[in-house]
Amino acid sequence: MNTTTKVILGLIGAAAVGAAVGMLFAPEKGSDLRKNIKDKAGKWTDNLTDMWNNSKDTVKDSIKGEARKAMSKAQSEM
Repeated sequence: MNTTTKVILGLIGAAAVGAAVGMLFAPEKGSDLRKNIKDKAGKWTDNLTDMWNNSKDTVKDSIKGEARKAMSKAQSEM
């Protein structure tokens, strides 16, 4: 995991904690608050899943590209 990824995940985590604390101090009924937390947690989960899948695809593409370059180089040296 590189530094950029760690920073992005740290910012996402901090934003999630900030949002949760903000909701806990909001003047709402408990049932409404729990529903809001559930909805936002679902959205965060969906966003993180999308980010994970995109990152995974990017890494796969990068590895494939590097493998093709190495194979091409090896073939040209034969």
